[in-house]
Amino acid sequence: MKRILVIAAILCSSLMVLQSCSSTSNTASTSLKRGKVTGTWVLNDITFEGVPAIAVKSLFDEASYKCFIGSTWTLTNSGNGSYMLPGGSECPSGTQSIFWSVSTADETFQFKKIYEGDKAKNVTTGYRLVLSETSGDRLVLKSPIEYGNSTAYVVMNFTKAAK
Repeated sequence: MKRILVIAAILCSSLMVLQSCSSTSNTASTSLKRGKVTGTWVLNDITFEGVPAIAVKSLFDEASYKCFIGSTWTLTNSGNGSYMLPGGSECPSGTQSIFWSVSTADETFQFKKIYEGDKAKNVTTGYRLVLSETSGDRLVLKSPIEYGNSTAYVVMNFTKAAK
C-alpha cells in the first residue's frame, strides 16, 4: 500500500513539473502572431546597436538607411505586401513589392523582394530581421549586420499608420 502511494505521489509530481514546463514554452509562440504584424506601418526612426551609422552604406541592398525613414510598409494577411520610399534629395522614390512571413520558432520577420513577373516561390533570396517588439501600435525590427567580429543591428522603429 505504501508503495502505491509513493508511486502515485511521484507520478503527480512529474505531471505537475511537465505541465509547468509545457505552458512556459508555449507563451513565446502564442504572443507572436502574424496578425500583430499585419497592417500599414510607418518607419519613423532608425537607430543602431553596436555599429556607427556611418558604417551602414545601404539598407536591403537598395538605398541609404536615411531614405527609408518615413517609408510606408503595407503587410497584408496573405503575405503579400510592399514598402514605399518617400523620396527626396539623394533618395529614390517608389514602391517595392514584397512577400513576407513571421517565424514564431526564432521570432523573426522575413521578406523577399518581388519584381514584376516574379513568383514568390521562385525567389530564393531575402532578408531576415529580428522581431524585437510587436504591440498594437508599435513594431520594432532589427536587421543584423556583421561589424568587426560581431553582429550589430540596424533598429527600425515603426508605428501603425492612421486609418
